[in-house]
Amino acid sequence: MITGSMNPVCEPEPGDYTGGLAEPEDTMQALSAAQYARLGRLAEAWTRRYLKAAKTEPHFNPRLAVDALCFQPHPLPDGRRGLLGALVTPVSLSLALVIDDEAAPSSDESRLTLALPSGRYPFAWEPLGEGDEGRPAVNDGSDGDQGELAGCWRCELLEDLSDLDSRQAASRLAQQLMERVMAPATPAS
Repeated sequence: MITGSMNPVCEPEPGDYTGGLAEPEDTMQALSAAQYARLGRLAEAWTRRYLKAAKTEPHFNPRLAVDALCFQPHPLPDGRRGLLGALVTPVSLSLALVIDDEAAPSSDESRLTLALPSGRYPFAWEPLGEGDEGRPAVNDGSDGDQGELAGCWRCELLEDLSDLDSRQAASRLAQQLMERVMAPATPAS
């Protein structure tokens, strides 16, 4: 379940996306109550689906909880609205992209690449619902915006958080991660 590396630069993949980035001074936008609720459901859904298996991982950190942090609006490759931020779990720290427009038609992309200011990041669809869906889906909207999230696209950056001593330390790490990811890459000298 847990794989990844710290090297986010990769070759293009299906679903490659390179446009729609906001200027750095425009990246901190206040989220709506509905968006915060959606991110809360992301953390709850990950916990329901993966926490039991995560507890068997050798680097499981019982001092951490699942948190969706530092999320900002970001368009999906197919034009739907999304939210991009850090997903902290007791076993990893990842970039996560969540659909913010459940009424829009679903995409069949199980992988996509985002070109962010610091580099290209490969994301894979991670189902969060009760089934074993392998592809992105959305709920039908019949229950308003309170439905379960089908999943999110995730790019794991750190696969071992066992040395963090608190949720506050994980939050600081997530903030630092997002600052690095959203800062332009500096050329090697």
